[in-house]
Amino acid sequence: MNTQELTNLINANVTSYREYRLKYAQIVLQNEQLFKSLLEIAFDETNEASIRISWVLDFVMREKLELIYPHLDYFTINISRSKHDSIVRPMAKICENLAIEYTSKKPSEIKKYITQSHIQKIVETGFDWLITDQKVAVKAYTMETLYLFGKEIDWVHRELMLILEQEIVNGSPAYKARGKKILNRLNKEKFS
Repeated sequence: MNTQELTNLINANVTSYREYRLKYAQIVLQNEQLFKSLLEIAFDETNEASIRISWVLDFVMREKLELIYPHLDYFTINISRSKHDSIVRPMAKICENLAIEYTSKKPSEIKKYITQSHIQKIVETGFDWLITDQKVAVKAYTMETLYLFGKEIDWVHRELMLILEQEIVNGSPAYKARGKKILNRLNKEKFS
């Protein structure tokens, strides 16, 4: 199967139902050479398949995050350009997964690939997502991403805390729940 065939299948068949996203993610996992092309299509919001491909890539990344490592330059350059909610959400989840893997205590190949420049771009985009009109899921994933990468970049926790303290009052119940959780973790670290 080539990229165009898979793109056509994804565009015709993938819906928001988990089973469809998972089915096509498995196809990508079995044909890893398709990954780079699909990543490029996901960031091409003029392509009608970009949203559905983003959904599939999110599932691919949950199964095999290391596929994105050689493409971190491309990924981090383009995440800030995504504007459509249905693309930003999976990209925010991928950023969270990268942060979790990077800050994990277990050995990981990510440390060979991710650079401070990549982290900086993810952090900058995360703050943009946090202070702009984004869906709650994007903000929740982003809070975690910023918290984790903030363990390495000293100013991030301070800025994250300021934003959360200001925004939590007007946030949705989900925003408040995640925001309080992150604030509690930040306060514990601050006073320990």
